[in-house]
Amino acid sequence: MTVPMHDTAPVETGDAGVAADLTKKAVEGRSLGRIAWNRLKRDKLALAGGVVVVLLVVVAVFAPLLTKMFGHDPNEHFEALIDPLFSTPSGAWGGISSEHLLGVEPVNGRDVFSRIAYGARISLLVGFLSAVVAVVLGTVLGVLAGYFRGWLDAVISRVMDMLLSFPQLLFIIALVSVMPNRLLGLEGTGVRMLVMILVIGFFGWPYVGRIVRGQTLSLREREYVEAATSLGAGRSYILFKELLPNLIAPVTVYATLMIPTNILTEAALSFLGVGVKPPTASWGQMLSTAVSYYDSDPMYMIIPGLAIFITVLAFNLFGDGVRDALDPKGSR
Repeated sequence: MTVPMHDTAPVETGDAGVAADLTKKAVEGRSLGRIAWNRLKRDKLALAGGVVVVLLVVVAVFAPLLTKMFGHDPNEHFEALIDPLFSTPSGAWGGISSEHLLGVEPVNGRDVFSRIAYGARISLLVGFLSAVVAVVLGTVLGVLAGYFRGWLDAVISRVMDMLLSFPQLLFIIALVSVMPNRLLGLEGTGVRMLVMILVIGFFGWPYVGRIVRGQTLSLREREYVEAATSLGAGRSYILFKELLPNLIAPVTVYATLMIPTNILTEAALSFLGVGVKPPTASWGQMLSTAVSYYDSDPMYMIIPGLAIFITVLAFNLFGDGVRDALDPKGSR
């Protein structure tokens, strides 16, 4: 039986339209950023770490507002809540109550929640800014060493080897102890924070520099770099247009993994008494004070310890996820 042409034409036209739409979707391109985001979304642990990092940043930025809503001034004393005999909080669980969500400190009764929120400012600020210093120095010097090679590469590489073998913690302790109380318009805690940021960043750039140097040595031999050179492109064009865009991914990954290390370094320095000056709130300083009361008021040690642990763990989980998302050849 012969089927009339007008009966089949709409069907064929519809099938062709559907096929065209499917083909269009199949060949639709995706940017590298979108591909990395799709990989990152599949990593639930990394997303959880990223959420915690965002919450920590929000707490640090809005610490004054949060302390007004849920706590008290970080330097306000509540001696009435302290047992005069043992100098510890008179309430259970370190004085935790509806008025003091995380309890109060021994001896002076300062609100722990407020000091944790303000301590997040110090830890995150030192961690982020020292990572920025390390990334900038490491990227610039690593690219120069890897691209120009020769005597410049030899000098920069030897400097990196020397700094990697230097006792960073001892140097910071010695430097902070001889720093004046006023410097560049800063005073007290501001001076110490500036010194910690610069010194931690300075001793951290060789790690970034080694990675960037190795990547640059590999990238400079790629076809697109050789093609740009053969077409007469200058060194500045190759450095800024061909090499640096391809170094963003490894540098970003290492920066996310460097921040928690810097936070731990700041906490260690404050624990040893060479970090921020009292009464400025700091997690490491709180741990140092809690050593004398760990048996009578264990919550005062547990809370800042958990704050450091959760912060470092969140950054590490997020950094691992970013590394896997940006490295298509990597595997867990």
